[in-house]
Amino acid sequence: MLSGVQWLDASLMGLLGLLIGSFLNVVVYRLPKMMERQWQLEAAEMAGQELAKQEAFNLVVPRSRCPHCGHAIAWYENIPVLSYLALGGKCSACKSPISARYPLVEATVAALFFYCSWTYGANASGLAWSVFATVLVALALIDWDTTLLPDDLTLPLVWLGLIAAALQWIPVTLNASLWGAVGGYMSLWTVYWAFKLVTGKDGMGYGDFKLFAALGAWFGWQTLIPMILIASIIGAIVGIAMKLNASLREGGYVPFGPFLAGAGLCALFLGPAALRHAVGL
Repeated sequence: MLSGVQWLDASLMGLLGLLIGSFLNVVVYRLPKMMERQWQLEAAEMAGQELAKQEAFNLVVPRSRCPHCGHAIAWYENIPVLSYLALGGKCSACKSPISARYPLVEATVAALFFYCSWTYGANASGLAWSVFATVLVALALIDWDTTLLPDDLTLPLVWLGLIAAALQWIPVTLNASLWGAVGGYMSLWTVYWAFKLVTGKDGMGYGDFKLFAALGAWFGWQTLIPMILIASIIGAIVGIAMKLNASLREGGYVPFGPFLAGAGLCALFLGPAALRHAVGL
């Protein structure tokens, strides 16, 4: 049973999660656009062309605006969850509906921060798992929206898992973490090339390899099989449901990253020990 101090710590971590969840919405929307701008710039440089000067666009500037009318969102309209409820889910200027995903993301990240603090403590371990869960949420949403898994998120997640294992912030040895990262990457890399050689098509993207490597780094090589099974089962269920509802995107492609991220969150709740026990280790 949690003490009063533990409840306070977890609640404060949850409040921090609310704020980070608000910023995460910005990351999910802007990071893919920043990547596209960078690709355009690199392509123009290779072609010897010069692009017209563009307005600064990053995770900080410009200020968030309504996508319908361009209304600059004031600070009091950007308070996580509360502003959405106070505004009735509509822009204060043009009354266009605001996606419910924004407060849902904020509440989800807050709940994950609370859970990680409640489970692992308001310490380096709890903070590390909170960051892990938050990055998974971001990757799942970005991949679902754009079929991209940015290196700016997947690669730091791999390194953070190795560092957390080395510093004993997570219950995984550095050896298991290292081989988990290697095994996670190489397993999907092998499947990718086997599928490509047989069919001539790409079955997944390189970002999936890196994300699975990150999961291996955080949970150890012993958990790779149960995690890929969890991801495959969730993916199959969602894919079949979308096909029955005729809601598959063009080409019938369903990104695998969100299901890998879902498997990672399942592993977070179950714990590495439970996953190892599932495969008899």
